Amino acid sequence: MCPSWFKLLFLTRRRWIADEVSGNRAFLVGPHADHLVRVLRARVGQEFDITTGSEVRSGRIIAISSDRVEFELGEQITVSPNIPVTLVLSIFKFDRMEWAIEKCTELGVARIVPLIARRTEAHLAAAAAKRVERWRRIVVQAAEQSRRNLVPEICQPLKLKDALRLPGGTRIVLSELESEVKLKDLLQSSTDSEVVIAIGPEGGWTNEELREFREAGWISASLGNTILRAETAAIAATAVVQSELS
Repeated sequence: MCPSWFKLLFLTRRRWIADEVSGNRAFLVGPHADHLVRVLRARVGQEFDITTGSEVRSGRIIAISSDRVEFELGEQITVSPNIPVTLVLSIFKFDRMEWAIEKCTELGVARIVPLIARRTEAHLAAAAAKRVERWRRIVVQAAEQSRRNLVPEICQPLKLKDALRLPGGTRIVLSELESEVKLKDLLQSSTDSEVVIAIGPEGGWTNEELREFREAGWISASLGNTILRAETAAIAATAVVQSELS
């Protein structure tokens, strides 16, 4: 007899994020549709969960072509809310940054803001704006894989002076120089429902940047005594926020 978790795995319908929605119809188009048709061998009549942008509904395939799949939308599905966290992620080596974006999406962040910090390598800062569309494709794929109801927003890269003004109930800058305030303790004592967390680049924040964060009202916090790589810090911080706020 199969264990209950094994049965649940195969009873859980895959979730897709619609590219287009019109009335009671939703559509996957282009490469998105091609993956469902060619790789997963979609058939008319199959049912999936469809995220329409504002809700998740059941969807039944009613038409298929090589670059377009049409769904008839059914009942609304109750889903858990996303955790209200904005991740300000200093730009670092793109392969590791993309891995962090993918994993933080799976963990439930609402928004990711790429940041050009003072220690961001010049060639990465110059190329970052051209990577935004790729990052947006990554979060769509990760959101579908993890059955999220909303895709996190990927903003255009910001410089520090602009990121300092981001709104949020509790705005936290993670710093390896902070020895007293732990992220978990700070979240437990906060009454705000929205959190913004800033992650430094390879090499960390400069002293001037940390001063600017303090002057703008951000609170310094630590993930612990060890020095983490930027991608590890981003994932660990998101997991702590999810644990404390979900």
